[in-house]
Amino acid sequence: LRELKKAMPKTPLQMLLRGQNLLGYRHYADDVVERFVERAVKNGMDVFRVFDAMNDPRNMKAALQAVRSHGAHAQGTLSYTTSPAHTLQTWLDLTEQLLETGVDSIAIKDMSGILTPMAAFELVSEIKKRFEVRLHLHCHATTGMAEMALLKAIEAGVDGVDTAISSMSATYGHPATEALVATLAGTEHDTGLDILKLESIAAYFREVRKKYHAFEGQLKGYDSRILVAQVPGGMLTNLESQLKQQNAADKLDLVLAEIPRVREDLGFIPLVTPTSQIVGTQAVLNVLTGERYKTIAKETAGILKGEYGHTPVPVNAALQARVLEGAAPVTCRPADLLKPELAELEADVRRQAQEKGIQLAGNAIDDVLTVALFPQPGLKFLENRHNPAAFEPLPQAEAAQPVAKAEKPAASGIYTVEVEGKAFVVKVSDGGDISQLTAAEPAASSAPVQAAAPAGAGTPVTAPLAGNIWKVIATEGQTVAEGDVLLILEAMKMETEIRAAQAGTVRGIAVKSGDAVSVGDTLMTLA
Repeated sequence: LRELKKAMPKTPLQMLLRGQNLLGYRHYADDVVERFVERAVKNGMDVFRVFDAMNDPRNMKAALQAVRSHGAHAQGTLSYTTSPAHTLQTWLDLTEQLLETGVDSIAIKDMSGILTPMAAFELVSEIKKRFEVRLHLHCHATTGMAEMALLKAIEAGVDGVDTAISSMSATYGHPATEALVATLAGTEHDTGLDILKLESIAAYFREVRKKYHAFEGQLKGYDSRILVAQVPGGMLTNLESQLKQQNAADKLDLVLAEIPRVREDLGFIPLVTPTSQIVGTQAVLNVLTGERYKTIAKETAGILKGEYGHTPVPVNAALQARVLEGAAPVTCRPADLLKPELAELEADVRRQAQEKGIQLAGNAIDDVLTVALFPQPGLKFLENRHNPAAFEPLPQAEAAQPVAKAEKPAASGIYTVEVEGKAFVVKVSDGGDISQLTAAEPAASSAPVQAAAPAGAGTPVTAPLAGNIWKVIATEGQTVAEGDVLLILEAMKMETEIRAAQAGTVRGIAVKSGDAVSVGDTLMTLA
């Protein structure tokens, strides 16, 4: 951020801020929210687009107030979605609540590209008619309606729209800047931008994009499935990646069909980070396990319990009762239940830094916040900040890497590579494209391993997903009841509790914290 601001001192920089979640997947105490905003402003951030995945204004209030108190631009956000629970009045009421909280502008965030042109015209018209506020529109191009929605919103009086330079536009992203500039040229909405100068920018990023081709999603045009599933562009690429990791890429259509059902069970919540990941992961679980809600992710349970805030309509009562286990749901602002945590977080980071020999930055609070928001990768970053060898090499454009012609290798083009101690089998084509990437079978090890329970000695507890063991809760010989949590699996960025399907005694624990597992691996046995 500091380097970007140094390079563009006159250009306002904007970020998305997930309200009380900041940049993470959980709610942080108000003191962490306040300090994060303070440091972000100090380091060069100018505009904060503050949103909440539940559209609960209580979850945006602390962040919006912090932004204004530090002299930056606070933009409240309507995370647009459609459902039987969402009407025009829904958005007008939320706009009014955000204005009462105190904002400098309002953004309509159409993260899935489901805002129709006519709905855009009506929504913008009504907001501008009723409220004196600067209004922005953000649409993704995934479904093919974004360009039309932007144009109708402009006709209705929207003040600003989000676009992307053409070489980085469309599919999962935004409409092309040049196309809109050309569309509006000579009209009362003429942008005044020079399309020739824009082309030079597009040419630059055309080459940059080539360096990152390996990370692009499968979408080549538009995807009409999103009109039903309402999956944001970023979520769609995540789903594709997650299913590949589970060796279940062929299940994408089943998952997309399951997503609306999960969303309805969770009260028709909008699909935007982190709820998009939560709903998507639960849909994957439902499909891969072959039984709806056989396994409920920790974050899914959190929504059912009210830990994320109000849902547009009540959640599925049976599922809520199952996760509450007799307790009462959260009805207050979730962050009101959190004690100040910044001092404890700072002490913990300083302790770990001392133990690991990490030199904290001059403004140590920046490092503290980095670890607070990204505990594992944040700490790893601090450990290796001054170690270039710890980072992957910068991507290079193919044209920038001329190589001497070499003999064709005798190998078949299938290689085993190791990344952070995990082996993967990779198939590479002559052009350098990776066409397959699967977890390799673990090599034989001379280290002693836990002996598996003999056949017939009990019921194996298997991994429903590929991932990493986050925590083993059960102990060898422990007697457990049906439904008891045995261990926690981290998969697809979420924590999934593995529970006992029956009462029994824990035998032959075969994994430990940090172990990578594949679908179907035996984790332990219940005798």
